[in-house]
Amino acid sequence: MQLNRIRLFAGLPLDVVSGGTVNQFRAISAGLKALKLLGLEGVELPIWWGVVEHESMGKYNWSGYLTIAEMVRKAGLKLNVTLCFHASSQPKIPLPEWVLDIGKTKSNIFFKDRAGKPYRGCLSLAVDELAVLNGKTPMEVYQDFCESFKSAFSAFIGSTITGITMGLGPDGELRYPSHRGFAKSDTVPGAGEFQCYDKNMLHLLKQHAEACGKPKWGLGGPHNAPAYSELPTANTFFKDHGGSWESPYGDFFLSWYSSQLIAHGDRLLSLASSVFSDSAVNIFGKVPLMHSWHGTRSHPSELTAGFYNTATRKGYEEVAEMFARNSCKIILPGMDQSDKYQLKESLSSPESLLAEIGTACNKYGVGISGQNSTVGAPDGLKQIKKNMLSENLNDSFIFQRIGAQFFAPEHFPLFIEFVRKLNQPELHSGNLPTKEGTTTATDSVHTRSNLSIHMQSA
Repeated sequence: MQLNRIRLFAGLPLDVVSGGTVNQFRAISAGLKALKLLGLEGVELPIWWGVVEHESMGKYNWSGYLTIAEMVRKAGLKLNVTLCFHASSQPKIPLPEWVLDIGKTKSNIFFKDRAGKPYRGCLSLAVDELAVLNGKTPMEVYQDFCESFKSAFSAFIGSTITGITMGLGPDGELRYPSHRGFAKSDTVPGAGEFQCYDKNMLHLLKQHAEACGKPKWGLGGPHNAPAYSELPTANTFFKDHGGSWESPYGDFFLSWYSSQLIAHGDRLLSLASSVFSDSAVNIFGKVPLMHSWHGTRSHPSELTAGFYNTATRKGYEEVAEMFARNSCKIILPGMDQSDKYQLKESLSSPESLLAEIGTACNKYGVGISGQNSTVGAPDGLKQIKKNMLSENLNDSFIFQRIGAQFFAPEHFPLFIEFVRKLNQPELHSGNLPTKEGTTTATDSVHTRSNLSIHMQSA
């Protein structure tokens, strides 16, 4: 890959828009100018279903996001938009109020775990094509949203807006909400839990089991799988040798569980490709890097998240094939993560998993856009550069996210140097933002104490 082909983007704060208002307008404006001076291609803008279609179905408010698009155009930058059909916990951005109202009496529109606890961060994929939203299916509601977006942003799509990322699940990623909440960095993560216990998922499982001639296998998920925070060794399903995951039942359940996730991704990416087929934009979807326990044979964190990938099965090829079928690119987070900084007890290997997914993408000709997990990861910028120059990556990277931490004195100068060395070898120090300019941008970001900066991926 030629260095001058790498296109760098930076993510805007998750809560950059509230209602129809741009939060911290002056700070965002200063940030855009700083990024333009650095030579970045553009920025990524999270657009929330819960913000735009907040009050009632079909009533859209795009005003704040349109203001951002105009700011980006005036700054001479490009825009990659993420359509977020999920909720955020930090900052708190829930699903649309009218959807949550429906969920109060129909909790099975959400995923449920073994204890029956619903996950209100996104809708269950099992209701994609069921008329559970005031007579409409979620797929119909998502399509209406995309078409309204296309109409509202017609002046920007194909010129300023060059990429659209379709939200596919929790945190926008193609996965089940198998790990609820965020584990502390110094804590060994658990195996996660299978999310197949809402009424509609159980119905699909029952149908599949009966079709396979194994009706008793369709009564629920694995009974011998551990809970969220428990280690894979807490029960026998993920046991490295002789575990149920390798049994005929294990293959039956994991094949079904992963196929449901891939079918969901296929529906959403097909929808996006159809709506934006006449627009000069790239369509993306995000696939998580579930690297905890990748050093085991069973890969429990991947299995509970919906990826039937083990030491004996190349599960990401099915995912890559689905993306290729829809002519979409994959966004892969975790490009800043190194094996040497992982807890040894978690048998984690982000580097090998990234290479594995990259190989699958190469096989099917699927382009990859990289993304980091956080600002300030140990040797993170160095690891990003290493990954961006690998044969598995495409020509773009989305750095998450701008804000106080991004522009902090201990980070921003390092980022300037990173950009200079990576992508703009001809950019001399005289062309870079000066120390005074950097301070101005940083000060602008800090102009109001309530600026919300969160590194959670959109």
